[in-house]
Amino acid sequence: MNGDLDLSPEGRKENVRRIAEVAKLMVDAGISVFAAFIAPYEESRRFVRELLAGWPFIGCYVKGSRKVCEQRDPKGLYRRARHGDIKNMTGISAPFEPPHTPDLVVETDRCELEDCVDKVIHYLNTKRLIILR
Repeated sequence: MNGDLDLSPEGRKENVRRIAEVAKLMVDAGISVFAAFIAPYEESRRFVRELLAGWPFIGCYVKGSRKVCEQRDPKGLYRRARHGDIKNMTGISAPFEPPHTPDLVVETDRCELEDCVDKVIHYLNTKRLIILR
């Protein structure tokens, strides 16, 4: 769906826009959507929130230090970006604007995976978007 896009600011914004439009189609059809993607610009995150106005929307900031992200990078993208093979890599040669007011923050470099998952499930349950029995 987004294979024709690059990592330029314009490509990043278009990536988020396309994902948001597909998510809206699914939500409008009654499907619960969980979408995980890099949205480095506050403007793009605001667009998604406004597009999905009227539906339950949770902006979750999956936060991790650059050092830990690099250690977990299975494709070696950070290493390639540092060597100049990848241009406009978020956090290396392109900016990341941390969310001002995310609904939920999950600090993956400070918590074990199971604790991160539990935090998300607890949040969804508290908001009555899922019901645990």
